[in-house]
Amino acid sequence: MTDTYQDRWGEGAVVAAASDGVLTITLNRPERRNAMDPAGWDRFFDILRAAEVDPGVRVLVLTGAGDAFCAGADISSAPVGHPVTRVTRISRTAAYLFGYPKPVISKVNGVAVGAGWNLALCTDFVVASSAARFAEIFVVRGLSVDFGGSWLLPHYAGLLQAKRLAMLGEFVSAEEALGLGLVTWVKEPDELDGFVADLAARLAKGAPIAQTLNKALVAEGALASFDAALAAEVRAQAVNYGTEDAALARAAFAAKTTPQYTGEWVL
Repeated sequence: MTDTYQDRWGEGAVVAAASDGVLTITLNRPERRNAMDPAGWDRFFDILRAAEVDPGVRVLVLTGAGDAFCAGADISSAPVGHPVTRVTRISRTAAYLFGYPKPVISKVNGVAVGAGWNLALCTDFVVASSAARFAEIFVVRGLSVDFGGSWLLPHYAGLLQAKRLAMLGEFVSAEEALGLGLVTWVKEPDELDGFVADLAARLAKGAPIAQTLNKALVAEGALASFDAALAAEVRAQAVNYGTEDAALARAAFAAKTTPQYTGEWVL
């Protein structure tokens, strides 16, 4: 696959590079621990939008340059416009990322605080270095949670722990975050890159339509009634049977081979 992302987004506050169906997006302000200013959020959004419609991109990996994942929003930059307008501008990225149709992995190589932690929580898999630390640091800055934290924390960690994290803003280790259900895996620093690369490669070989439908079904099912979830599964399965992948999987099962999924519609 030609890496047009490297050509277009190879330099700047957010950079992107593609290889073998995996697009790696790196928050690239190490001098600010990858804190994001408004232009950085816009650039991140544009990269996500381009990757969504690119059939060559099967999986996204988010990470940070240097020794941090993301220190949230850059509050050192001079605010422009009304706070409601500014936060709404950032919130569109949270909504877009949370509902993104393709698998997204956060590779948390260091500190993830504020919107930076919630950015990771908006993805499908959070793989953290054992050296990573996390904090809903908003309250320490005299602010309230944003980037979806008010929804993500109670849904993933439960109401009592969400209150603790949001109201104290204290740091927790990667292991504690794992115990709270806010991290998927914790790996030693020297194992992190290899583990994420293997995970991304496995996802990139999966059936893309089924992955998208499963992602949506689980997210919607968490809030739906059981009957509504069953009805949604019926609709999704009908879509799967209209793709080439279902037939490829059946043929591969019979032949004891590994299918090469395409996601193409055949009916």
